[in-house]
Amino acid sequence: MTIALERRFANFRATAGGDIRARSTDRARLVAIGAERLAAEVDGELVRTPSGNFVRVERRSTFVPVDRDRLAGLPGQPPPGVPLICLDTETTGLATASGTLAFLVGLGWWEGTRFRQVQLLLPDHADEPALLEELRRHIPDNAWLVTYNGRGFDWPLLVARYRMWQSGAPAHAGHLDLLPVVRRLFRHRMPDARLQTAEAELLGLHRHDDVPGSEIPARYLQFLRDGEPARLIEIVRHNDEDVRSLARLLAHVEVQLGDVAARQTAPPGDLAGLARSFAGHRRFAEALECVDSAIAGLATTPPSPARRETAPEPRMIREEVDDWWSPRRRPDFGGRFGRPGMTSALRAVAGNRLDASWTPLRLAGERARLLRRLGRHAEAETAWLDVADAGGTLGAIAWVEIAKIREHQRRDLEAAMAATLAALHFIERRRLTGRVDSRLERDLVRRAGRLRLRIARRQSRSLVGVQIGADGPSSREVGSAHG
Repeated sequence: MTIALERRFANFRATAGGDIRARSTDRARLVAIGAERLAAEVDGELVRTPSGNFVRVERRSTFVPVDRDRLAGLPGQPPPGVPLICLDTETTGLATASGTLAFLVGLGWWEGTRFRQVQLLLPDHADEPALLEELRRHIPDNAWLVTYNGRGFDWPLLVARYRMWQSGAPAHAGHLDLLPVVRRLFRHRMPDARLQTAEAELLGLHRHDDVPGSEIPARYLQFLRDGEPARLIEIVRHNDEDVRSLARLLAHVEVQLGDVAARQTAPPGDLAGLARSFAGHRRFAEALECVDSAIAGLATTPPSPARRETAPEPRMIREEVDDWWSPRRRPDFGGRFGRPGMTSALRAVAGNRLDASWTPLRLAGERARLLRRLGRHAEAETAWLDVADAGGTLGAIAWVEIAKIREHQRRDLEAAMAATLAALHFIERRRLTGRVDSRLERDLVRRAGRLRLRIARRQSRSLVGVQIGADGPSSREVGSAHG
């Protein structure tokens, strides 16, 4: 390489390096200006740390009392002595992979009866370590997180971001996700389980001029491009309301269902959902009390209004409302939701709709199931007999449960066989009307065959015993007598 060419390369490197350093300096200056403007726009404080900057926004505390002792008496709730940290994030997308960023983290916790809130806002991608370190400082090791769909989205996303920076996520003692709680307790009277729907239906709160969630990622990315912070004001307000709603929902659950006396006046569907929660934690006696209260309340409560027409209807709901003779209407065999073919009355009583209304018949089936779990088999048989009067698949499932009790508890094989034949009779009648329950029918045929075999074996043993008694003592009896 000639000396002239080397000089040209040296000049090029010097010029290019200077341009890069100049652009880097300009970029840092613009980011710093944007962070200051952002803090001023959202009425927050720009916090500078060695690992980066973040904006901290703190609002006035609000009065949200929660009786932690009563709350801890409900299934799946945190113990009374641990701190609760409400958490909600705003992100650049709906995935939890490494390309998605949580640019706003809202936090809330109780100090006595006051609920304090803090928001951590990210001015630039490079400042993420500072925000994550501040988030770690707000989550004690013995705390429980309180989120809404946070177990499936918010927290896994934050864990991924900590791993991206080669750091472990903050340790915590437990995680209370309110989305499954709302679905189990209140979904029967709500068109969907979104947080804003829960606010409107349960708390009577309606947001006005709220930013749609679909616009949030684009607004933040545009802020990164032009440094204009005004478009983030509504996002900060939206996140602030989300965190406060977590506290309000927790207080609502505690007030409405935590007090045993006040629980008696709760809507029957709420009590039925609470019974399911108790049963899921094997607290069957409390579950039965809730079901009994729901049955009593349903007898004195007028029917609830029909669902709004604008509510989204999943495919399984549309199939459920087809005419009884339609081939599109799927048969219902019982078993747990999502697991066809199981011979439990749970699915039959509830129907194919996950959010089916709690009818007297469905509650009667739930009560019979709980009586069996409590070992009160005679009462459970009586309760299933009442359900069997409904006929159809539901009646067949009730007769199956009766057959189980008679076979395994009463040891009455003939009575169990009679119950199985009654179930088959219902299935055959449905076949004549074009409703074929093939899996349930196969199960019943196998059950009937097994019971016939057991009855035949017992009868043969009885005949052998009678024959031996008629012929005289056996050689073993004689030998034992001589011994």
